[in-house]
Amino acid sequence: MSFTLIESDPAIKRGPIMIKPYFNSKVQNMGLEQYGLALYDGVFQEEQLACIELNGIKRYVTGLNEFSPEVKLIRDEEARTAKIRDIRNVVAQLERELAANVVNPDDPEFWNKVKLLRPDNDEFWSKITLRCGNEPLHLNPHQDPYDLIKIYAIEAGGFSIVCRSYEEARMKSKPPKFYLDKFEETVSTKTESKKLRNKALAELDKLFNKNTNKLFYIAKVVDTASVQYKKTTPNDVLYDNMDTFINGEGSEKNANRAAQMFLDASEKDMESLKVRAMVKDATYYKFIVAKGDGYIYDSQSSALMGRTPADVAEYLKNPLNEEILVNLMKKVEKYWNQ
Repeated sequence: MSFTLIESDPAIKRGPIMIKPYFNSKVQNMGLEQYGLALYDGVFQEEQLACIELNGIKRYVTGLNEFSPEVKLIRDEEARTAKIRDIRNVVAQLERELAANVVNPDDPEFWNKVKLLRPDNDEFWSKITLRCGNEPLHLNPHQDPYDLIKIYAIEAGGFSIVCRSYEEARMKSKPPKFYLDKFEETVSTKTESKKLRNKALAELDKLFNKNTNKLFYIAKVVDTASVQYKKTTPNDVLYDNMDTFINGEGSEKNANRAAQMFLDASEKDMESLKVRAMVKDATYYKFIVAKGDGYIYDSQSSALMGRTPADVAEYLKNPLNEEILVNLMKKVEKYWNQ
């Protein structure tokens, strides 16, 4: 039987599609991270498609249900209509191929005439499973209708063991075992990440060669362990620590976020950086304290400075509060000059 895919989803057109094991060499995984493995050799994880039970009725998370919450929440009417059209086209084609049931996507009674792919069809959807291991699982939606079904289900969040993309996998606080790899998307994500890190490293080189004073304050702002940096800290140590930070090996483990944090800090003026660095260290040394009411106060004058460190920085930059700023700066700089 031939299977002609309606390519309404542009992502399906681009290159090979696979489910790949995801591993991060910086995250411990029973020692497997040293070998680039997600699971032990010969081990597989198998999962059944997720479903939601309401009033005794199971509705499966298929990605092919126009009445699902994720479709209803699309605010843009044109985008929502396009999504519904995509779902109906695919469902109609799958019904034709798998159940010999011809349904017109424009039929007002479309879902009443669908037999196999109704989201509450427990007999069909309960048999849809994924079995993944260390070897990539190739999906060919052009040839295998069940592969097409699995792709839509993964993108709807129907399988907890597989992230929808490499980008999503990288952003997870707890790394997943697998991710859906659409070749061009994954390559694009990796390239963008490299560009961002290279841009941050280039800025680090520039600061090291031309403005180590600013580099000192940036290190204090981005690194959670800001008190380790003194005016006597060798520039090579600043450089090495910031290189480590930008590559996601410091206090921020996500390399993209770390690189962006460094770039954002490097764009700020010296006054802002110095005040923000001072606020961080003043908090550590208890010169300013957060109290039970949720506000931050100056310990000496009991002046209310705001709810967040950003509020405190703005408070201190106000000329009306210069006396408190000068007093705090004197206290903190004693530690910086040790």
